[in-house]
Amino acid sequence: MQLPLYQIDAFTDQLFRGNPACVVPLEQWPADELLKSIAKENYVSETAFFIPQGDGFALRWFTPDIEMDLCGHATLAAAHAIKTILQYPGDNIVFSSNSGPLEVAVKDGRYTLNFPSRKPVAAPLPDNILQSLNKAPREVLKARDYVLVYDQEQDVRDIRINRQLFDKINLDPGGVIITAKGDKVDFVSRFFTTQASLFEDPVTGSAHCSLIPYWSEQLGKKEMNALQLSERMGTLHCVDEGDRVLISGRARTYSTGTLWTE
Repeated sequence: MQLPLYQIDAFTDQLFRGNPACVVPLEQWPADELLKSIAKENYVSETAFFIPQGDGFALRWFTPDIEMDLCGHATLAAAHAIKTILQYPGDNIVFSSNSGPLEVAVKDGRYTLNFPSRKPVAAPLPDNILQSLNKAPREVLKARDYVLVYDQEQDVRDIRINRQLFDKINLDPGGVIITAKGDKVDFVSRFFTTQASLFEDPVTGSAHCSLIPYWSEQLGKKEMNALQLSERMGTLHCVDEGDRVLISGRARTYSTGTLWTE
């Protein structure tokens, strides 16, 4: 079987920046084992698979290790592929997913994801995670992901993690967000996943489902700009709409090709 394969850098307007995602359009769902094998072979943080469904698309995301419940950058990448490569005529793309309906609005090359808000609440941090950090956070919260809040941007830049300790706990499908108020943007973050093939995610859209309501309350702002401080970096425009969040960014197509499953 031959399938189209697109690799797209999300949450950036520059190649080799942002978060790379692979996108695979399908006509129907094959066995999950095949989807997992393709994602493992692609070896990017997420591969998005979609099939036509009514006026929209059904969407699933796989890391090299597991299926995810929600992924921002691969949703943006899928929308970019549908709009620019497959020449979808509309400016609103609707996906059905394991996290409910997701809409992506396209305007002037910018993609705005309408995602569920996941406001984090105070929670204890497992000892293995706390001991793995070179500096303890001043605040710990949790929704799907742990949210570790630090005093300043430099703390986030300087975080070092002992993986031997960190990987003693399995948080699938969640991870650990490190965040602080930004120097030149409203807030910054980094994202790490325990026991994952790819340890630090370059730009994590789904993490902002928790970061946006938290920082909106802390800063007294509904509209914010965010920066993820990975090596590749990524910028996100964020809006808090109560039970929903809007996450906007750009994308660049890196490659198009064909994968063979036989």
